[in-house]
Amino acid sequence: MSEEDIRATRLEKVEQIKQLGMNPYAYRWESTHHTADLQAKFADLGNGEEVDLEVSVAGRIMTRRVFGKLAFFTLQDETGTIQLYLEKKRISASMADIDANAFNHLKNLTDVGDIMGVKGTIKRTEKGELSVFVKQYSILTKSLLPLPDKWHGLTDVAKRYRQRYVDLIVNPEVRQTFRRRAQITAGIRRYLESRDFIEIETPVLQSEAGGADARPFVTYHNTLDMELYLRIATELHLKRLIVGGFEKVFELGRIFRNEGVSTRHNPEFTAIEVYQAYADYHDMMALTEGIMTTVAQEVIGSLKITYQGKEVDLTPPWRRVTMHDLVEEYAGLDFNSFENLDEAKTACKNAEIEGIEDCPSLGKLLNEAFEQKVEENLIQPTFVIDYPVEISPLAKPHRSQPNLVERFELFVVGRETANSFSELTDPVDQRQRLEGQAAKKAAGDLEAQGVDEDFLIALEHGMPPTGGLGIGIDRLVMLLTDCASIRDAIAFPLLKPEKSEPSPESAT
Repeated sequence: MSEEDIRATRLEKVEQIKQLGMNPYAYRWESTHHTADLQAKFADLGNGEEVDLEVSVAGRIMTRRVFGKLAFFTLQDETGTIQLYLEKKRISASMADIDANAFNHLKNLTDVGDIMGVKGTIKRTEKGELSVFVKQYSILTKSLLPLPDKWHGLTDVAKRYRQRYVDLIVNPEVRQTFRRRAQITAGIRRYLESRDFIEIETPVLQSEAGGADARPFVTYHNTLDMELYLRIATELHLKRLIVGGFEKVFELGRIFRNEGVSTRHNPEFTAIEVYQAYADYHDMMALTEGIMTTVAQEVIGSLKITYQGKEVDLTPPWRRVTMHDLVEEYAGLDFNSFENLDEAKTACKNAEIEGIEDCPSLGKLLNEAFEQKVEENLIQPTFVIDYPVEISPLAKPHRSQPNLVERFELFVVGRETANSFSELTDPVDQRQRLEGQAAKKAAGDLEAQGVDEDFLIALEHGMPPTGGLGIGIDRLVMLLTDCASIRDAIAFPLLKPEKSEPSPESAT
């Protein structure tokens, strides 16, 4: 039977339910338990035993088996499933005043996918299945479309993302991923708030996109008659709060970058940025360890996890190593020994570093070598520290190493998960760097930042020494829930619209 035929049949059932004086789309139902509560509470109930305790549960019918005067349904709610033991004699006696043919209507008017509420007692069948021995039932919502076949499930990956609601219905592990995501974000907030950080919301619409090297989304405000950008970071506004006198601030929210889509990247993602006055990037390393290990312990129950078959130990302290040392370790290139850029490029070509012909500086070249030869090898949590100044326009100059800044990125399972600076507080130096970025932007670099004059004015009022930290929430969720793709960690990832067939009218 086609989906259209199924829908038509179910619409007929809707009309039949209405003709019986019942509402196929109820207003509410009072439940006494969730299915997981019942499974846990009566785990020791013996086969064939019944408990004279009336319970009320509601959920979606996932399976139906009807045998004459007896039926068995599987009911699923948010927490799990339980069997419904439906006996004609019991239901008919209990619902005689409501519906004289209640059992027949149960058999003929319900389908897999319907949402129903039941009242009854608890019984474990002779075969060992804990069940609600139903006395009364009510169809709460009549579904019109079928669920995927239970044996094959929802296997089309694009359809799983596009129809996430169906994915959640038929795949309990997906519900568990998003339950854990909520626990992760709540745990991060609790951790920071317990240490006197406060969360303050900053604008999503901005007149100047800044705080990262990224191509922004552009929009337009009709009333103000001005072009605006969706934020690519929360950094510059959170720093304004530090200038204003707050000492510990953060925001956990959505970020928008008009860039490519991959298993690691989504144009709309969630990040947390944290700023602490009178701190530096060493303090941020300790904070990062604290946040991630606390959340892992709370949500997973262990600091030893498995990600895509790889064992990862989150037990601190994590390795701290410079980008220079890692490039020498994995690529055999000592960037401190090169006399000039040409010599470095020759060495990089010999080491099979690709796409470096137009690389403008040693710092950019070092970063290319790192990305191509090192990143994928960093499986255990590793703080990569001391980055080239050319790729870190908002970080403070290294206090002892020329041409470097005090910055780290945290890598786990070959993927950047956090980024941090000893924040640049010198307004003159900051202006020079942003103007350098603006020149690149004017020359066609779509990811370069412009000059945020108001932010520079804020810096000229004086910002205390500050440590800043950003953590990609989606990537952290991927790590702690073993998701291979970022789309598995985002409830509703951005997708291209499905191509629709032309209607008969438009084809004529």
